[in-house]
Amino acid sequence: MNTKPGRIPRYATASAFAALAAVVALAAFAALAGAAPLHAQAGAGQVSLAPGTQGPDATLQDLDGNEVQLLDYADGKPALFEFWAAWCEQCEELQPEIDRVQADFGDQVNVVAVAVAVAQSLRRVRRHAEAHGAEYPYLWDADGAAVRAYSATTTSIVVILDADGKVAYTGVGPDQDLVGAVTGILAVDSATGSAAGSATGPRAPASPRR
Repeated sequence: MNTKPGRIPRYATASAFAALAAVVALAAFAALAGAAPLHAQAGAGQVSLAPGTQGPDATLQDLDGNEVQLLDYADGKPALFEFWAAWCEQCEELQPEIDRVQADFGDQVNVVAVAVAVAQSLRRVRRHAEAHGAEYPYLWDADGAAVRAYSATTTSIVVILDADGKVAYTGVGPDQDLVGAVTGILAVDSATGSAAGSATGPRAPASPRR
């Protein structure tokens, strides 16, 4: 590819802009969660809630703008919450695993995408949900209530609550075995009558879409 001397190629400019947008988005996300500065979090995105902790509630909106309570989606059965953004590459990589959980366990586990209000609009979330044809709800965390309640320091974080509403699994990044985690939680629930099992998945930072 020929370029004039001293002229920055267009693709390089676009890449630099995307990288800057990524830093801004993650810094804003960390600030929303009330977490440490971005440089102190590299590689350490996680939920601070320990296994067995009662899952906190938060007021969010459905995609029609109606207020809903997050724990209404964990009433009487396990619930999987993914902290998600349309610009999150690791969320996109994790999507097939989320879809498998929905396909295999949709009648036993409530799957919810918690759309963070950082570097995306409600309209963009609606477009994504419609294009993806998701069979589970996307909830809009308009003021960061869920992010703060769960101290979620990045996107692609997944929290699974057991049937008693307690934290049974936390993980982050695209390499999570969510099908295995859900299978284990349901097995414990079946054996004991209470989903008391707990697990922790891989921890890795999420990266905004380039």
